[in-house]
Amino acid sequence: MTQAHAPGWKGALTGNSVLLVAAFGLGVFHLAVVAGLISLSTLPMRIIHVALAFSLLFATKPMTARLAGTRWNTVLSGVLIAATLAASWWMLTRWKAIAFSGGLTEPGDFWAGLVLLIVVFEAARRGIGLILAGIALAFFSYAFLSPYLPGVLNGRGYSLERMVIFLTTDTAGIYGIPVGVAATYIIVFTIFGALLSRFGAGDFFFEISMRLTRGLRAASAKSAVLFSTLIGMVSGSAAGNVAVTGVVTIPIMKREGYKPHQAGAVEAVASTGGQLMPPVMGAAAFIMAEIVGVPYTSIMAVAILPALLFFTSAFFIVHLQAVKSGLAPSSEGTGDGRSLGRVLWDGLPFMAAFGTLIALMLWGYTPFKASLWAMGALLIGDILVRRRLDADFVARIAGGISEGAKGVITISAACAAAGIIAGTLGITGLGSKIALLIETGSNGWLFLALVFTMITSIILGMGLPTTAAYLILATVVAPALVKLGVPVLTAHFFVFYYGCISTITPPVALAAYVAGGIAGADINKVGWTAAAYAITSFVLPFAFVFAPALTLQGGLVDNLAAIVTGFAGIGAVAVAVIGCLSRPLGPVPRLLAGLAGGCLLFQGWATAALGLCLIAAVIVLDRRAPSHVQRI
Repeated sequence: MTQAHAPGWKGALTGNSVLLVAAFGLGVFHLAVVAGLISLSTLPMRIIHVALAFSLLFATKPMTARLAGTRWNTVLSGVLIAATLAASWWMLTRWKAIAFSGGLTEPGDFWAGLVLLIVVFEAARRGIGLILAGIALAFFSYAFLSPYLPGVLNGRGYSLERMVIFLTTDTAGIYGIPVGVAATYIIVFTIFGALLSRFGAGDFFFEISMRLTRGLRAASAKSAVLFSTLIGMVSGSAAGNVAVTGVVTIPIMKREGYKPHQAGAVEAVASTGGQLMPPVMGAAAFIMAEIVGVPYTSIMAVAILPALLFFTSAFFIVHLQAVKSGLAPSSEGTGDGRSLGRVLWDGLPFMAAFGTLIALMLWGYTPFKASLWAMGALLIGDILVRRRLDADFVARIAGGISEGAKGVITISAACAAAGIIAGTLGITGLGSKIALLIETGSNGWLFLALVFTMITSIILGMGLPTTAAYLILATVVAPALVKLGVPVLTAHFFVFYYGCISTITPPVALAAYVAGGIAGADINKVGWTAAAYAITSFVLPFAFVFAPALTLQGGLVDNLAAIVTGFAGIGAVAVAVIGCLSRPLGPVPRLLAGLAGGCLLFQGWATAALGLCLIAAVIVLDRRAPSHVQRI
């Protein structure tokens, strides 16, 4: 890998460099707000963020692929930018009068709001795709169609004016919590991630991953898991993570002996799990903290053991697949010739940045304040290591801020669209009706309600980035679980997990599609293989509900027992999925291994004892089976 530089900051002023400057301005503005250099009230802050982010989105994303680069695209995008800025300016001049009058509006508020709603739908379509825009439009339409719907979905209906005013002049609509999080937490962390990338964190993570797995069986796949974990903590996007890391890891795995679809599946699974790993879990985790009303450190504490279980499961999977395929320990991953001491010294800025981030958040700093100090540690560390303060250093900072700001524009579109969904659910009461449908359909049986929720979460999450998927699930599905007695944080973590793994769940599996393209494999085969490799992830959320200790929310003894049985359980599930221990296994041992994994993951002394007995039986059967491959 080579370090990324900051193209566009040198040379003639072009259309591309103008966009870079605009993105840089957006990033600097938000950094100044978060740092306290600019003081703004909540609603004006969100209005400005939407105006600037959407204008940048319309300038960078074409109407359609066919119109890209044409005069029509320029004209139509210009009209949308002008409409966005004009309507946002109107709202900026009117928000105080509306707030201080108790909600009194005038005709201009309706027309400006209507323009903003149209802009949000188009931003969601351009930035995320037709799926999110269609879902948002379907929920918005419910307000007008409810009088004609049967049964529990029947409602009194609302006028267009009432809906527009409610969704655009209040913090319960498009300017709600999701947009607020995008304008504070998310944009700062996307800038932090972009700066890490610009200063070479990818090279450092890759070098460390390769050295840690050197000489092991399935070394390339294990380094892919490690590398994708480290990069995924920064990127927060499964498909984006595959695109960055897969071009390096997938060819190495194929050379080592993995089939193309297997290499693509390993990368897709590992990249998806990056969003689950603290301290930086992607945008959705920050939104969860805000919606649930808990500190981000609480989200980190809940996520740490499930994340470790996820990646340990991935390690088991790739190792057992290598054993089953007869792959010998790899000689690849010898590094670039530098000594370990030199590698660690060169990586000092990145270790300092992450160390500062974690320490300050544990000390009680807000995540965005901690990330500002982490950026400072990164820059100071780079100066100490390189011993240079030159034009390239400045270019990297400018490029990182610009890239990070550009990275938040599609997330902001998803957040605004989610505001339409949340606002509609609130004003029409549809949210409680969906919860009632799940409760009625399950007849109050929690396990069946969780199954319904899982299916709904995966379907709604298909084709959407994790942030957009979680925003929909948090507003539509999570309240149903809370109504059935599931703790709020556990309910949100349940749907968050399925929102993440929807990126590797066929038939629409974005991360698997990207990996399949890089691997040169059938994308559907990659998707189904990835879903099989990540089977533990489909079981873990159920275990969170019935075994709170897996999220470290039990007592000390329960938590320690959960750690032991959790790792043993995911190991047993991996044996069942791959069908191999020290050699290939038949159907009966695989079935026993799967049952053992389920018993161990669902906490309880009796189930743990049963699970351990089943594992012992699998080991005995493995030792007695005819040998087809060399034992571990």
